[in-house]
Amino acid sequence: MRLLSSSFNRGNVSGRGAVSRKGVFPAFLSAVVFLAFTAGSCGSGETPEFDGEKAFLFIEEQCDIGYRYPGSPGHRELQRYLADRLDEYGANLSLQPFTGILTTGDTLRNLVNIIGNYNMDSRKRIMLGAHFDTRPVSDMDPDPANRATPVMGANDGASGVAVLLEIARVLQTHKPPVGVDIILFDAEDYGDAGIPQDFCLGSAWFARNLKGYRPMAVIIVDMIGDSDLRIPVEGYSLSASPRLVDEVYSIAERLGYKQFTRDRGPTIVDDHLPLIQAGLRAIDLIDFDYRYWHTIEDTPDKCSPASLQAVGDVLLEYIWQQE
Repeated sequence: MRLLSSSFNRGNVSGRGAVSRKGVFPAFLSAVVFLAFTAGSCGSGETPEFDGEKAFLFIEEQCDIGYRYPGSPGHRELQRYLADRLDEYGANLSLQPFTGILTTGDTLRNLVNIIGNYNMDSRKRIMLGAHFDTRPVSDMDPDPANRATPVMGANDGASGVAVLLEIARVLQTHKPPVGVDIILFDAEDYGDAGIPQDFCLGSAWFARNLKGYRPMAVIIVDMIGDSDLRIPVEGYSLSASPRLVDEVYSIAERLGYKQFTRDRGPTIVDDHLPLIQAGLRAIDLIDFDYRYWHTIEDTPDKCSPASLQAVGDVLLEYIWQQE
Protein backbone atom coordinates (compact mmCIF):
# COMPACT_ATOMS: atom_id res chain seq x y z
CA MET A 1 0.00 0.00 0.00
CA ARG A 2 0.97 3.60 -0.45
CA LEU A 3 -0.04 6.96 0.97
CA LEU A 4 -2.57 9.04 -0.93
CA SER A 5 -2.01 9.79 -4.59
CA SER A 6 -4.63 11.90 -6.34
CA SER A 7 -3.88 10.30 -9.73
CA PHE A 8 -4.39 6.66 -8.80
CA ASN A 9 -5.59 4.40 -11.62
CA ARG A 10 -6.15 0.67 -11.43
CA GLY A 11 -3.19 -1.43 -12.44
CA ASN A 12 -2.85 -3.00 -15.87
CA VAL A 13 -3.95 -6.58 -15.40
CA SER A 14 -5.34 -9.41 -17.46
CA GLY A 15 -6.62 -12.86 -16.60
CA ARG A 16 -9.07 -15.67 -17.24
CA GLY A 17 -11.69 -15.46 -14.52
CA ALA A 18 -12.08 -17.79 -11.56
CA VAL A 19 -11.11 -21.44 -11.77
CA SER A 20 -10.70 -24.30 -9.36
CA ARG A 21 -7.49 -26.25 -9.04
CA LYS A 22 -9.30 -29.14 -10.76
CA GLY A 23 -10.48 -27.11 -13.75
CA VAL A 24 -12.97 -24.45 -14.75
CA PHE A 25 -16.25 -24.25 -12.86
CA PRO A 26 -19.03 -21.60 -12.54
CA ALA A 27 -17.28 -18.88 -10.54
CA PHE A 28 -19.15 -17.05 -7.82
CA LEU A 29 -18.16 -13.80 -9.52
CA SER A 30 -20.07 -14.60 -12.69
CA ALA A 31 -23.50 -13.99 -11.14
CA VAL A 32 -25.20 -13.54 -7.82
CA VAL A 33 -26.58 -17.06 -8.09
CA PHE A 34 -24.90 -19.32 -5.60
CA LEU A 35 -24.62 -23.06 -5.23
CA ALA A 36 -26.24 -24.62 -2.18
CA PHE A 37 -23.63 -25.03 0.51
CA THR A 38 -23.59 -25.61 4.23
CA ALA A 39 -20.64 -24.38 6.28
CA GLY A 40 -20.46 -26.65 9.29
CA SER A 41 -23.12 -28.03 11.57
CA CYS A 42 -23.77 -25.12 13.92
CA GLY A 43 -26.34 -22.47 13.12
CA SER A 44 -26.12 -18.76 13.77
CA GLY A 45 -26.81 -17.20 17.15
CA GLU A 46 -24.15 -16.24 19.66
CA THR A 47 -20.97 -14.93 18.06
CA PRO A 48 -18.37 -17.74 17.98
CA GLU A 49 -14.93 -17.35 19.52
CA PHE A 50 -11.91 -16.14 17.60
CA ASP A 51 -8.52 -17.47 18.74
CA GLY A 52 -5.72 -14.91 18.48
CA GLU A 53 -3.09 -17.51 19.35
CA LYS A 54 -4.13 -19.69 16.42
CA ALA A 55 -4.11 -16.63 14.17
CA PHE A 56 -0.56 -15.86 15.30
CA LEU A 57 0.48 -19.38 14.27
CA PHE A 58 -0.78 -18.56 10.78
CA ILE A 59 1.63 -15.60 10.71
CA GLU A 60 4.50 -17.88 11.71
CA GLU A 61 3.55 -20.53 9.15
CA GLN A 62 3.51 -17.97 6.35
CA CYS A 63 6.87 -16.54 7.39
CA ASP A 64 8.34 -20.04 7.69
CA ILE A 65 7.82 -20.33 3.93
CA GLY A 66 10.33 -17.51 3.45
CA TYR A 67 10.10 -14.48 1.19
CA ARG A 68 6.77 -14.41 -0.66
CA TYR A 69 6.99 -11.73 -3.32
CA PRO A 70 5.71 -12.45 -6.87
CA GLY A 71 8.18 -14.52 -8.83
CA SER A 72 9.82 -16.10 -5.79
CA PRO A 73 9.56 -19.81 -4.92
CA GLY A 74 7.93 -18.84 -1.64
CA HIS A 75 5.19 -16.98 -3.48
CA ARG A 76 4.05 -20.11 -5.32
CA GLU A 77 4.33 -22.18 -2.14
CA LEU A 78 2.23 -19.62 -0.27
CA GLN A 79 -0.48 -19.72 -2.94
CA ARG A 80 -0.74 -23.48 -2.47
CA TYR A 81 -0.69 -23.14 1.32
CA LEU A 82 -3.55 -20.62 1.36
CA ALA A 83 -5.69 -22.59 -1.06
CA ASP A 84 -5.13 -25.73 1.00
CA ARG A 85 -6.09 -23.96 4.25
CA LEU A 86 -9.34 -22.56 2.84
CA ASP A 87 -10.16 -25.95 1.34
CA GLU A 88 -9.39 -27.63 4.67
CA TYR A 89 -11.70 -25.18 6.44
CA GLY A 90 -14.67 -26.03 4.26
CA ALA A 91 -14.74 -23.02 1.95
CA ASN A 92 -16.20 -23.13 -1.52
CA LEU A 93 -12.80 -22.52 -3.09
CA SER A 94 -12.00 -20.78 -6.36
CA LEU A 95 -8.88 -19.26 -7.86
CA GLN A 96 -8.78 -16.13 -10.01
CA PRO A 97 -5.53 -16.11 -12.02
CA PHE A 98 -4.27 -12.97 -13.71
CA THR A 99 -1.17 -11.31 -15.11
CA GLY A 100 0.10 -7.92 -13.94
CA ILE A 101 1.85 -5.46 -16.25
CA LEU A 102 3.81 -2.74 -14.48
CA THR A 103 4.26 0.79 -15.77
CA THR A 104 7.85 -0.19 -16.61
CA GLY A 105 6.51 -2.79 -19.04
CA ASP A 106 7.63 -5.67 -16.82
CA THR A 107 5.16 -8.53 -16.49
CA LEU A 108 4.23 -10.35 -13.28
CA ARG A 109 3.04 -13.87 -14.06
CA ASN A 110 1.50 -16.67 -12.01
CA LEU A 111 -0.58 -14.27 -9.95
CA VAL A 112 -3.82 -15.46 -8.40
CA ASN A 113 -6.54 -14.17 -6.10
CA ILE A 114 -7.68 -16.93 -3.75
CA ILE A 115 -11.39 -16.94 -2.89
CA GLY A 116 -13.27 -18.85 -0.20
CA ASN A 117 -17.06 -18.57 0.13
CA TYR A 118 -19.23 -19.54 3.11
CA ASN A 119 -23.01 -19.90 3.41
CA MET A 120 -23.59 -20.05 -0.32
CA ASP A 121 -27.37 -20.07 0.20
CA SER A 122 -27.41 -16.45 1.33
CA ARG A 123 -27.75 -13.63 -1.19
CA LYS A 124 -26.85 -11.15 1.56
CA ARG A 125 -23.05 -11.21 1.64
CA ILE A 126 -20.06 -9.69 3.42
CA MET A 127 -16.63 -9.61 1.81
CA LEU A 128 -13.43 -9.77 3.87
CA GLY A 129 -10.13 -9.17 2.11
CA ALA A 130 -6.37 -9.07 2.71
CA HIS A 131 -3.27 -9.23 0.52
CA PHE A 132 -0.87 -12.14 0.94
CA ASP A 133 2.11 -11.10 -1.18
CA THR A 134 5.16 -9.44 0.35
CA ARG A 135 7.52 -6.78 -0.91
CA PRO A 136 10.63 -7.73 -2.93
CA VAL A 137 12.77 -4.93 -1.45
CA SER A 138 13.15 -3.32 1.98
CA ASP A 139 13.20 0.16 0.49
CA MET A 140 12.30 1.88 3.78
CA ASP A 141 15.02 0.19 5.84
CA PRO A 142 17.18 2.73 7.72
CA ASP A 143 20.32 0.88 6.62
CA PRO A 144 20.93 1.34 2.87
CA ALA A 145 22.78 -1.98 2.82
CA ASN A 146 19.50 -3.77 3.58
CA ARG A 147 17.31 -2.11 0.98
CA ALA A 148 17.78 -4.73 -1.73
CA THR A 149 16.72 -7.48 0.70
CA PRO A 150 13.10 -8.69 0.49
CA VAL A 151 10.65 -7.97 3.30
CA MET A 152 9.53 -10.90 5.46
CA GLY A 153 6.10 -9.29 5.78
CA ALA A 154 4.89 -10.65 9.11
CA ASN A 155 2.68 -7.62 9.63
CA ASP A 156 2.50 -6.25 6.08
CA GLY A 157 1.24 -9.36 4.31
CA ALA A 158 0.80 -12.18 6.81
CA SER A 159 -1.22 -10.53 9.59
CA GLY A 160 -4.38 -9.72 7.64
CA VAL A 161 -4.33 -13.15 6.02
CA ALA A 162 -3.84 -14.77 9.44
CA VAL A 163 -6.99 -13.12 10.79
CA LEU A 164 -9.00 -14.25 7.77
CA LEU A 165 -7.69 -17.83 7.96
CA GLU A 166 -8.74 -18.00 11.61
CA ILE A 167 -12.17 -16.66 10.65
CA ALA A 168 -12.34 -19.36 7.97
CA ARG A 169 -11.53 -21.99 10.58
CA VAL A 170 -14.36 -20.65 12.75
CA LEU A 171 -16.83 -20.59 9.84
CA GLN A 172 -16.15 -24.24 9.14
CA THR A 173 -18.12 -25.19 12.24
CA HIS A 174 -20.32 -22.11 12.72
CA LYS A 175 -22.56 -21.26 9.80
CA PRO A 176 -22.75 -17.45 9.58
CA PRO A 177 -26.12 -15.69 9.38
CA VAL A 178 -25.10 -14.13 6.05
CA GLY A 179 -22.79 -15.19 3.25
CA VAL A 180 -19.10 -14.50 3.83
CA ASP A 181 -16.59 -14.22 1.00
CA ILE A 182 -12.91 -14.28 1.96
CA ILE A 183 -10.69 -12.84 -0.78
CA LEU A 184 -6.91 -13.16 -0.49
CA PHE A 185 -5.37 -10.71 -2.96
CA ASP A 186 -2.12 -11.15 -4.82
CA ALA A 187 0.32 -8.46 -6.02
CA GLU A 188 -0.66 -5.63 -3.70
CA ASP A 189 2.85 -4.59 -2.69
CA TYR A 190 5.16 -5.05 -5.69
CA GLY A 191 5.13 -1.51 -7.08
CA ASP A 192 7.88 1.08 -7.02
CA ALA A 193 7.51 3.86 -4.49
CA GLY A 194 5.82 6.86 -6.08
CA ILE A 195 4.02 4.79 -8.75
CA PRO A 196 0.68 3.86 -7.15
CA GLN A 197 -0.59 2.30 -10.38
CA ASP A 198 1.76 -0.63 -9.77
CA PHE A 199 0.19 -1.46 -6.40
CA CYS A 200 -3.08 -3.29 -5.64
CA LEU A 201 -3.02 -5.32 -8.87
CA GLY A 202 -5.03 -8.23 -7.45
CA SER A 203 -7.83 -6.10 -6.07
CA ALA A 204 -7.88 -4.06 -9.29
CA TRP A 205 -8.37 -7.24 -11.32
CA PHE A 206 -11.06 -8.42 -8.92
CA ALA A 207 -12.83 -5.05 -9.15
CA ARG A 208 -12.83 -5.18 -12.95
CA ASN A 209 -14.54 -8.57 -12.90
CA LEU A 210 -17.35 -8.19 -10.34
CA LYS A 211 -20.04 -9.29 -12.85
CA GLY A 212 -22.98 -8.47 -10.62
CA TYR A 213 -21.32 -9.28 -7.31
CA ARG A 214 -22.50 -6.65 -4.82
CA PRO A 215 -21.75 -7.50 -1.17
CA MET A 216 -23.47 -5.44 1.50
CA ALA A 217 -20.06 -4.54 2.95
CA VAL A 218 -16.37 -4.96 2.17
CA ILE A 219 -13.77 -4.87 4.95
CA ILE A 220 -10.07 -5.01 4.07
CA VAL A 221 -7.55 -5.78 6.83
CA ASP A 222 -3.89 -4.86 6.39
CA MET A 223 -1.01 -4.38 8.85
CA ILE A 224 -3.17 -5.24 11.86
CA GLY A 225 -0.76 -7.50 13.77
CA ASP A 226 1.48 -4.78 15.22
CA SER A 227 2.16 -5.31 18.93
CA ASP A 228 1.39 -1.63 19.48
CA LEU A 229 -1.79 -1.69 17.39
CA ARG A 230 -3.72 1.50 16.75
CA ILE A 231 -6.30 1.59 13.94
CA PRO A 232 -7.48 5.12 13.13
CA VAL A 233 -10.13 5.83 10.50
CA GLU A 234 -8.55 5.67 7.04
CA GLY A 235 -9.35 8.59 4.74
CA TYR A 236 -10.89 6.88 1.69
CA SER A 237 -12.95 4.65 4.00
CA LEU A 238 -14.50 7.60 5.80
CA SER A 239 -15.25 9.46 2.58
CA ALA A 240 -16.77 6.50 0.74
CA SER A 241 -18.43 4.46 3.50
CA PRO A 242 -18.94 6.52 6.68
CA ARG A 243 -21.82 4.37 7.87
CA LEU A 244 -19.79 1.17 7.60
CA VAL A 245 -16.92 2.86 9.45
CA ASP A 246 -19.32 3.81 12.23
CA GLU A 247 -20.79 0.30 12.43
CA VAL A 248 -17.38 -1.36 12.74
CA TYR A 249 -15.90 1.14 15.18
CA SER A 250 -19.06 1.04 17.31
CA ILE A 251 -18.60 -2.71 17.66
CA ALA A 252 -14.97 -2.23 18.68
CA GLU A 253 -16.02 0.32 21.29
CA ARG A 254 -18.73 -1.96 22.63
CA LEU A 255 -16.23 -4.82 22.92
CA GLY A 256 -13.76 -2.54 24.71
CA TYR A 257 -11.01 -2.65 22.08
CA LYS A 258 -9.15 0.62 22.40
CA GLN A 259 -6.89 -0.35 19.50
CA PHE A 260 -9.64 1.14 17.32
CA THR A 261 -9.70 4.93 17.50
CA ARG A 262 -11.98 7.32 15.64
CA ASP A 263 -9.08 9.71 15.08
CA ARG A 264 -8.63 10.51 11.40
CA GLY A 265 -5.75 8.53 9.96
CA PRO A 266 -3.89 8.90 6.67
CA THR A 267 -5.48 8.39 3.28
CA ILE A 268 -3.93 5.26 1.80
CA VAL A 269 -3.86 3.54 -1.58
CA ASP A 270 -4.70 -0.01 -0.53
CA ASP A 271 -6.87 -2.88 -1.74
CA HIS A 272 -10.09 -1.12 -0.75
CA LEU A 273 -9.56 1.68 -3.26
CA PRO A 274 -10.21 -0.24 -6.52
CA LEU A 275 -13.31 -1.70 -4.85
CA ILE A 276 -14.56 1.74 -3.85
CA GLN A 277 -13.95 2.92 -7.41
CA ALA A 278 -16.03 -0.03 -8.62
CA GLY A 279 -18.94 1.15 -6.49
CA LEU A 280 -18.62 -1.18 -3.51
CA ARG A 281 -19.14 -0.14 0.11
CA ALA A 282 -15.58 -0.75 1.31
CA ILE A 283 -13.33 0.25 4.20
CA ASP A 284 -9.74 -0.46 5.16
CA LEU A 285 -8.67 -1.38 8.69
CA ILE A 286 -4.96 -0.52 8.80
CA ASP A 287 -2.33 0.69 11.24
CA PHE A 288 0.06 2.55 8.96
CA ASP A 289 2.11 3.90 11.86
CA TYR A 290 4.44 0.89 11.93
CA ARG A 291 8.14 1.57 12.29
CA TYR A 292 9.16 -1.69 10.57
CA TRP A 293 7.12 -1.07 7.40
CA HIS A 294 9.07 -2.17 4.30
CA THR A 295 12.17 -3.04 6.33
CA ILE A 296 13.96 -6.30 7.08
CA GLU A 297 12.61 -6.09 10.65
CA ASP A 298 8.96 -6.82 9.74
CA THR A 299 9.14 -10.21 11.46
CA PRO A 300 6.75 -12.23 13.66
CA ASP A 301 8.27 -10.98 16.91
CA LYS A 302 6.85 -7.53 16.09
CA CYS A 303 3.32 -8.95 16.05
CA SER A 304 0.93 -9.86 18.85
CA PRO A 305 -1.88 -12.42 19.28
CA ALA A 306 -3.75 -9.74 21.25
CA SER A 307 -3.84 -7.44 18.23
CA LEU A 308 -5.11 -10.23 16.00
CA GLN A 309 -7.69 -11.09 18.66
CA ALA A 310 -9.08 -7.55 18.68
CA VAL A 311 -9.51 -7.41 14.92
CA GLY A 312 -10.87 -10.94 14.64
CA ASP A 313 -13.43 -10.39 17.39
CA VAL A 314 -14.68 -7.20 15.76
CA LEU A 315 -15.04 -8.87 12.35
CA LEU A 316 -16.90 -11.89 13.70
CA GLU A 317 -19.19 -9.68 15.76
CA TYR A 318 -19.95 -7.60 12.67
CA ILE A 319 -20.86 -10.73 10.73
CA TRP A 320 -23.05 -12.16 13.48
CA GLN A 321 -24.91 -8.94 14.18
CA GLN A 322 -26.32 -9.11 10.64
CA GLU A 323 -28.61 -11.95 11.77
